[in-house]
Amino acid sequence: MEFGLLALWLGTYLLLLFVGLPITHTVLPDLADSGAGVAIPLTLTIIWLVTFFVGHVSLTLGLWGGLFVLGLVAVIARHRSDSVNRTVYMETAAVFSIAFLFVVAIRAVDPAVHASGGEKFLDFGLLQTLLRAEALPPEDMWFAGEPVQYYYGGHLLASLLARMTDTAARFAYNLSVAGFYAMVVTAAYGLAKDVAAGRDLPARPAGVIAAFFVGLASNLVPAVQLVLLTLPTDIATRFSVAFGHELDGLGTGFANFSYWTASRVIPGTINEFPLFAWLNGDLHPHMMSPPLLLLAATLLYGYYRTPAGDRTRRIALLAALGPIAAQLAVSNTWSFPSIGGLTVLTVSLAPASPVTLLPPSIRNRLDARDWRWEEIRRHVLAGVAGVAVLVIGGALSLPFWLQSVSGQQQLALWPDRSGLGPLLLVHGAFLIAFACYYVRYLHSHTTRVVRRTLLGGAFGLVLVSVLLDVPALGLFGPLIAVGWFLRRVGDYKDVPTPGYETILIVAGAGLVVLVEFVYVQEQAGPGRMNTVFKFYAQTWALWASAMGVVLVGLLADRRPSLGLSSDGWRRGFRVLVAVLVVSTSIYGVLALSQHFSGSSVTAPPEEPTLDALAFVDRYHPEEAPAIHWLNDNVTGQPNLLSRPTSGSLSRYCAADSELSTGVTPWRWDIYNWGNAPATMTGVPTVAGWNREIGYRGASTYCERVHDTIQLFTGAPTNQRRLLAQYDIAYVYVGPLERAAFPEITVQKLDAVTIEKHWDSVTIYRVNQSMLGSNYLRPTRRQ
Repeated sequence: MEFGLLALWLGTYLLLLFVGLPITHTVLPDLADSGAGVAIPLTLTIIWLVTFFVGHVSLTLGLWGGLFVLGLVAVIARHRSDSVNRTVYMETAAVFSIAFLFVVAIRAVDPAVHASGGEKFLDFGLLQTLLRAEALPPEDMWFAGEPVQYYYGGHLLASLLARMTDTAARFAYNLSVAGFYAMVVTAAYGLAKDVAAGRDLPARPAGVIAAFFVGLASNLVPAVQLVLLTLPTDIATRFSVAFGHELDGLGTGFANFSYWTASRVIPGTINEFPLFAWLNGDLHPHMMSPPLLLLAATLLYGYYRTPAGDRTRRIALLAALGPIAAQLAVSNTWSFPSIGGLTVLTVSLAPASPVTLLPPSIRNRLDARDWRWEEIRRHVLAGVAGVAVLVIGGALSLPFWLQSVSGQQQLALWPDRSGLGPLLLVHGAFLIAFACYYVRYLHSHTTRVVRRTLLGGAFGLVLVSVLLDVPALGLFGPLIAVGWFLRRVGDYKDVPTPGYETILIVAGAGLVVLVEFVYVQEQAGPGRMNTVFKFYAQTWALWASAMGVVLVGLLADRRPSLGLSSDGWRRGFRVLVAVLVVSTSIYGVLALSQHFSGSSVTAPPEEPTLDALAFVDRYHPEEAPAIHWLNDNVTGQPNLLSRPTSGSLSRYCAADSELSTGVTPWRWDIYNWGNAPATMTGVPTVAGWNREIGYRGASTYCERVHDTIQLFTGAPTNQRRLLAQYDIAYVYVGPLERAAFPEITVQKLDAVTIEKHWDSVTIYRVNQSMLGSNYLRPTRRQ
C-alpha cells in the first residue's frame, strides 16, 4: 500500500480546504458553516478556470497561474474576513477524510483499470493523455493527431492534482476517484447542514443523513428483492412482474447477489446511484460533476438567504455561477443545462423578488398591479437570470464547444417510457419522504378549498400521465407543482413554508420528468440510455442533499397534527426514517461484504495497492514490459500504430471487401483488452476503440481502420505514404496485432527499425526523414 502517496493527497486536499475557508466565508457569510462543505471544489474551480484559459497556450503555465490566482484570492479573502473557524475546519476535514479513506479502502482491493464492466479504459486514457499534453485541447489517444471529442474537464482536474503532487497516472487515478467521492459527500453534508440550520432544525443530523444518502444508500431494489426472497416462488414471481423487474440476483438467493443488478432497473437505461458508481470504480464525468453542481447549489442557497436589500451580493453570487457553468460544460455537458434550471428555480422561489436585482429606475416601471403580475414578472426575470448564467458559461467555455464537442448527437422526443414499478424501485425512498413532508405542510397551512384544488390538480396530472402512458408525470409532477405552490404561498399568507430543500426537490423531479419526453440520440448507447444515466446522477445528488433536511424536519414535526398527538406523529416518522435508512442500506452491506471478500473484484491484487496498472503484470504479462517501457521512456505524444479495437471490421468497416483482405474477423466487444498501448500510456494510436464512431461517425473512423490495415499489410508505397501522413513514430506489434494481421510487412521498410523487443512484443521506430518529402502530413486541428 502506498501510504506516502495517500498522506500526500489527503494533505493536499485538506490544505485546499484550509485555503478555501476564508474564501467561502467571504462569499457566503450568512451560512451556518460559511460554505465549508464546498471549499475544496471552490478552490479547485479557481485553479481549473485559470488553467483552462491559459492551458490552451501551456498547461504548465496555466497550473502555476491557477495556483497564483488562488493564493491571491485567499489572501484578499483572509484580509477581509475573520480568522478560520477551527471547529468548522476540523468538522469538515473529518467528514472529507472519512469519505476519502473509505473509497481508498475500496479501490485498494480493486485498483485495476480493466476494460470490462465500465469505462475505465476511456477514463484512464484521458487522464494519461492530459498528463502528456503540453496544451489544450488534449490529443485523442484513440485518434492520433485530433483533439479529444469528449467532455474532459473532470479528467483535466484530476490531471492537475496529479501534476501538483507529482503523481503518476497509475496512482493518481484511484486517489482522484476517492477525492471526488469525498468532495460530493462533504458538499452534500455541508449544504444540508446549512439549510437545516437556516430553518432552526438539527444541523449536524441533517448533514449526516445527506452524507448517508449521497454516499452509502441505494435504491429499493435490494430491499424488495430481500422481501421477495421470503415469499413462495410463484408469489414472488407475480410481485416481480408487477414491479416490472425480473426476479433475479438477491431475489433468488443470497448467493446470487450481484452489485450490478440494482443499477439496471428501468429497461433500456442505466440507473446508477453513487455507491454503485464508486464500487465500480470508473473516473467518469457523472461522478466528477456532482461536487460542482452542489457548489452551484450552495452559492444559490447563499443567494436565497441574502436579503433583498443586499443587491450587490445577490448579483455577485449569480455572476459567480457563470464560470461554474463553464466548468460543468467541459466536465460533464449533461450538467450544463441543469445549472441554468437550478438558477431559474432559486430566483423564482427565493424570498426576495428578482425585481430588486434591477436598477431603481427600471424597477419603478415594473410595479406589480396585482399578484398575477407579480408572479409573471418574478418568473420572467428568473428565466432571464438562468439564461444569463448559461450564456456566460457558454461563452467562457467556447474553446471546448469549438474544439471538442462531437457533432454526432441530436435531440429527440418521445422516448420509451419508464414503467411505474421500476420508477418506484429507483426513486421510491425519496418519493415517500418528500410526499410526507409536503402533506404535513399542506395540511398545516392551506384552506380546505386550496387543498381540494391541489388534490384535483394532482389527480389531473395522474390522469394525464395515464393517458400519455408517462407514469413519471403522475409520480413526480405533483412534487413539482405542490413544491412550487408551498414556496410561493408564504408571500401571500403569514405562515411557515418549506425552504430551499423544496427547490432541490423540484429540480430533481424536473430532471426525472424531463427524460420521459426528451433525450439525446447518440451512439454511446441505444435510445435514451445515456440521457437517463447522466440526469439521474444529478437528481440523486440534489435529492440526497434535500433528504437530510426533510427527514430531520419530519422528526422535529413542529406543525399541527392530523388528528394524532405531535408525539404520535414523531414516533411514526422515527419509524419511517428507520425503515428508509435500513432498506437503502441493504445493498451497501451486501456489496461491500462481497467486495472486500474479493468475490466481486475483477482483478484482485495480491496485496492492497492503489496502482491502477498492477493488474497488467498479472493478467497480461506478455504485454506488460512493453507498456511499462512506453510509459517510462516515451515523452510527449508521438503517434503510435497498433491494432484497432475488437469488432471494428466485423461490425462497421467490413462492407468494403478490400478491408477484409487477409485480415482475421474480429469479435464485436469493445469492453475487452484492446488498444492497451495507447490507453495505458496516453501515446496516441491511429485508430483505437471504435467508440470513436460515436464521436466522429462511422465513415471517418473506418477510413482510419482501412489505413491501419494498409499500414500493417499493404504495399510498400502505401505504407510509406501513410506512415508520413499520420506522422507515426512507433509501430507496436504484439499478440493482438499478429492475430489480426497474419502477414505484417511494415517492418520490412528501410525506415522502420526495431526499437525494443520482448518475447511477445516488438516496438519499431519509424525514421520519418527516410520516408521522403512527397507526402503531406496533416497538422493537428485546433
